[in-house]
Amino acid sequence: MKIVYIGSRESKLAVVQSEMVRDYINSHNEGIQAELVTMKTTGDIILDRSLDKVGGKGLFVKELDKALMDGRTCLSVHSLKDMPMEVSDELPLIAFSKREDPRDVLVLPEGKTEIDFSLPIGCSSLRRMLQFKKLYPQAVFEGVRGNVITRLNKLDSGKYSALILAAAGVKRLGLEKRISRYFDPSEMIPAAGQGILAVQGRAGEDYRFLAGYNDPEGEMAALAERAFVTELDGGCTSPVAAHAQIQDGEIHLTGLYYEESDGGHLIGSMSGPADKTQAAELGRKLAIKLREQYRNR
Repeated sequence: MKIVYIGSRESKLAVVQSEMVRDYINSHNEGIQAELVTMKTTGDIILDRSLDKVGGKGLFVKELDKALMDGRTCLSVHSLKDMPMEVSDELPLIAFSKREDPRDVLVLPEGKTEIDFSLPIGCSSLRRMLQFKKLYPQAVFEGVRGNVITRLNKLDSGKYSALILAAAGVKRLGLEKRISRYFDPSEMIPAAGQGILAVQGRAGEDYRFLAGYNDPEGEMAALAERAFVTELDGGCTSPVAAHAQIQDGEIHLTGLYYEESDGGHLIGSMSGPADKTQAAELGRKLAIKLREQYRNR
C-alpha cells in the first residue's frame, strides 16, 4: 500500500478542505492510501498584526512548502485565494477544484437581524472594506484575524457588529445558517481564486492518482484571475480583485483596479474564449486596459 501524505494547515476549515482531496484520492485509486499531515503555519500563529505587517499571504504556506521540499509530504492543499501570486517552479500548482460559491457574505452575531453601526465591522481586507463602504458609507472597520471559528466567537462575544467572510469557507464548515446576506459579485468582487482549492505538488513527481480531480472551469477561472492580479502586482495589502465566470464557451472576467498613489479605483470587464491556453492572457489584458484607462482619465 502506497501512502500519500497531504500537508494541511491545522484549522478546521483547512482540514475539511484537505479531507476533500484525501477522500477523492482514496475513492479513485486502489493500492493508495492518502493521509493528512497537519501543521500550524506562521500565519496561524501571528494573530495580533495584519498580514501586510508580518509578511503577507506567504506566511500561510511557508511551513507546508518546507514539508513538501523535505519529502515529508507529497502534496499540499490550499485555499487558492490565500496563495501568493508567485509560485515556485519546484512546487507547481498541479490541480484546481470545482469552484464552491465565490461570493463574500455578511455574518451577524447570533440572534441579530441588522447591523449595529455603533460597533465596528470585523474585517482586515482592504478589498472588502473598499467595496462594503460603497454599500454602507457609515461603516467603520476593525481588523480581525484567526480562522473562521475564532472570528465567529469574537463576533458573538460582542466585539463586532458583523463579519465579512467567504461563502465557500462558511459553507464547507456547515455553517451556512450563519449567513445573513450574500454579496453578488457585482456588489463586491471576490478575491482572485475565492472558492477554489489548489493542490500543490513537487516538480517531477507522478501525480496520476489525481487524474480527474482537476476542474477545467476552476482552472481557467484561476488562471485568468491570478494573471489579472499578478499584472497589477497586487499583493495582500492591495484591494485588487478579479472574478471570472465561464459561460457559453467564453470566460467573462471582471476586475477591480486600485491606484495606491491616490486611493482611487476602477472596475471593468472583458471576455475571451474559454480556453486554458488563453485564460491568463485575458487577465493580463484586462489589467493593462484598466490601468491605462485610470491613468488616462
